[in-house]
Amino acid sequence: MIALSLAEIADITGGRPHDIPDPSVRITGPVVIDSRQVEPGSLFAAFAGEQVDGHDYAERAVAAGAAAVLAARPVGVPAVVVPDVEKALGALAREVVGRLGTDVVALTGSAGKTSTKDLIAQVLQTHAPTVWTPGSLNNEIGLPLTALKATEETRHLVLEMGARGIGHINYLTGLTPPRIGLVLNVGTAHIGEFGGREQIAQAKGELVEALPAAADGGIAVLNADDPLVRPMSARTKARTVLFGEAEDADVRATGVRMTPGGQPSFTLHTPTGCGEVTLRLYGEHHVSNALAAAAVAHVLGMSTEEIATALSGAGTLSRWRMEVTERADGVTIVNDAYNANPESMRAALRALAAMGGAARADGGRTWAVLGPMAELGDASLAEHDAVGRLAVRLNVSKLVAVGGREASWLQLGAYNEGSWGEESVLVSDAQAAVDLLRSELRPGDVVLVKASRSIGLERVALALLEREGEVAGR
Repeated sequence: MIALSLAEIADITGGRPHDIPDPSVRITGPVVIDSRQVEPGSLFAAFAGEQVDGHDYAERAVAAGAAAVLAARPVGVPAVVVPDVEKALGALAREVVGRLGTDVVALTGSAGKTSTKDLIAQVLQTHAPTVWTPGSLNNEIGLPLTALKATEETRHLVLEMGARGIGHINYLTGLTPPRIGLVLNVGTAHIGEFGGREQIAQAKGELVEALPAAADGGIAVLNADDPLVRPMSARTKARTVLFGEAEDADVRATGVRMTPGGQPSFTLHTPTGCGEVTLRLYGEHHVSNALAAAAVAHVLGMSTEEIATALSGAGTLSRWRMEVTERADGVTIVNDAYNANPESMRAALRALAAMGGAARADGGRTWAVLGPMAELGDASLAEHDAVGRLAVRLNVSKLVAVGGREASWLQLGAYNEGSWGEESVLVSDAQAAVDLLRSELRPGDVVLVKASRSIGLERVALALLEREGEVAGR
């Protein structure tokens, strides 16, 4: 963060200094919400959660080197006391971003946000100093924390924006006004909360509505292949740049093909030229993500050759998203268990099927270890049934459905599609899945693990690796 005095922070946040002997003391370290992450000169923002109250850790934070605490009440150590810590954090981010004048790139979508954000960050980092959202910290707290990592040297600030309702993205864009806004897709993630895809599109489109006009440098980067995203060009005064495989896309891919190991390769076309790309990521769905990243890099001035080279060298930055690890015994574990929705589940299964081509040549099998997808509302039964059926249509060798009612719908869908005998099985929990796999896996097998984050199915992948000598990044 740029250095700010405690007096400035109080003024920006509408707070008042408390137990601060010298208001001219400056914050020179990061802003953190976990006292274990405090560094000398940090500002510790104390949030009161459902189970843990950050105010109780204020003294520990200062003892660890924090210059002060941003708090909702006096805490017995130097603090800026504010009416609302979350809003104060947002106000601080808005002020810092405004002072820096850095290019803010914001992106949203129903699926692929984090993977695409990671691609954009890695491509832009080869061009100029870049700060980006770590993991999926894309909400009212995570976004300002990311923005506050920017310094005077930062040229690009890449921010992932999530939404669970109408107005959420509008609020986030008010904290860190973007110049470039990217909408990846409109799917069915959180459809139970939104009520329908049209409502999801309405929420996602708030991003392009917040952009400056074209004359002021505003650029909306939209998916030409998504029928609910392309029309968002009518909702913005910014210049529109389209990406996708459509012939009229400004940034597009031709000749998409898969390597024997399941990694996509294609020819990248931009208004300034073309280049060959072979991604290190797994699954054809990453072609769209890569095109989105290429479009952002293009409008920020990178050449097509630079973009193609950077994309071909980019890897996975965030954990448990198609994280591929090969064990010493030749079994490959694909940990994609961070989250799941119908679109990402289908994409992961197709990636597994592509990786299985090489596995079957060596006598290996493909395993889909799948858990429930949350927040689908009335669509839940149909969507779980469809995923189970897709696993059979893609010729996945073994389906292991983990959990209760929703998992039983996965297994039933597979059964009704023709998966009989031991091709699909329903198990009660993660440990039961681990026990089954440990007894059945053999060299050459490829195992996909995926479910919604709340299920915690990453435990299966981690357990399958902890007793083996694994080789990361197959």
